[in-house]
Amino acid sequence: MTFFDLASLAKPLVTAPLALTHLDLDLDRRRTLGFASREEPLTVRQMLSHSSGLPAWYPYRPGSLAEDLAVFQGWGKHALLAQGRVGEFLYSDLGYRMLAELLEQETGQSFQELGLRGSGLLPAPWSEAPRLVPDGQDAEAWRVACPELPFPSQGPGLPHDSNARAGMRGHSGFGCTPECLKRALEAWLAGGFPQRMAVDTVQAADGARWGLGLQRALKGSGRFGELLARVPLGTSGIHVIVADDPALPPPAPPIEGAYGEASAFWYHLAYTGPALFVRPADGLCIALLTHRQGPSGELLDAECLRARRWTMLDGWLKG
Repeated sequence: MTFFDLASLAKPLVTAPLALTHLDLDLDRRRTLGFASREEPLTVRQMLSHSSGLPAWYPYRPGSLAEDLAVFQGWGKHALLAQGRVGEFLYSDLGYRMLAELLEQETGQSFQELGLRGSGLLPAPWSEAPRLVPDGQDAEAWRVACPELPFPSQGPGLPHDSNARAGMRGHSGFGCTPECLKRALEAWLAGGFPQRMAVDTVQAADGARWGLGLQRALKGSGRFGELLARVPLGTSGIHVIVADDPALPPPAPPIEGAYGEASAFWYHLAYTGPALFVRPADGLCIALLTHRQGPSGELLDAECLRARRWTMLDGWLKG
């Protein structure tokens, strides 16, 4: 199949560029977003860097997220049901939902319209369907968090992520063909967004370093930064690599030891398979388009998906 659900790649390619274009990064948004009882300021910069203190995830439902979170008692019952602390890293889909709401409030336009016009990527529902990915941890967490809410059904033209199917904006819901993605990346690079996003902002407990919508690739055995360090500086251009074969790849080198020094690359990974790597210093951009589906239609685990991405990058490097 040549159409791909970009899932969380909407964060760096759609939501973050729109936020950097239309929103003040450091204005306090507590009252605007309904978090009036919050003690600390709530800013766009925090949400872009996943350091806002907002929880990682919560089932999408119309209405006030702040009110829902204030009464929810199920924290810790699933890996996705995790609370954050202001100033500390916690990957949060909810922060990007809030960014989409802010963008709609300040522009008076729908997030889907803004995203289509700003990126050229295609908002769901799609007329051309990506490969159906089996339900994953978002479905499990939904049933733990809100068993009384009907789980949103999947459809061939709807995103994989359960929240995106139900309407959550900002963190997913866009798709593309390889040609469409190449055009979108050309506009993204021409707008200077990698340089604006690739700014060390917060460090996670495991050593991961995040900017404003992108994560820095680190060096070290089995890490993407070590693999990509083989690309000489000055190698620019946009490279969209497609792997549509569901066959399982050979294992990737094991990740060993502590993370190493920072590489010159920044990246983002999508739950459904696609990935994006960019080197702001020379504009080299490598996009991987693949599906998170195995030979029997099963959902690949994280290690198999890492192996598939590693094989794609290694094959491209070897030419």
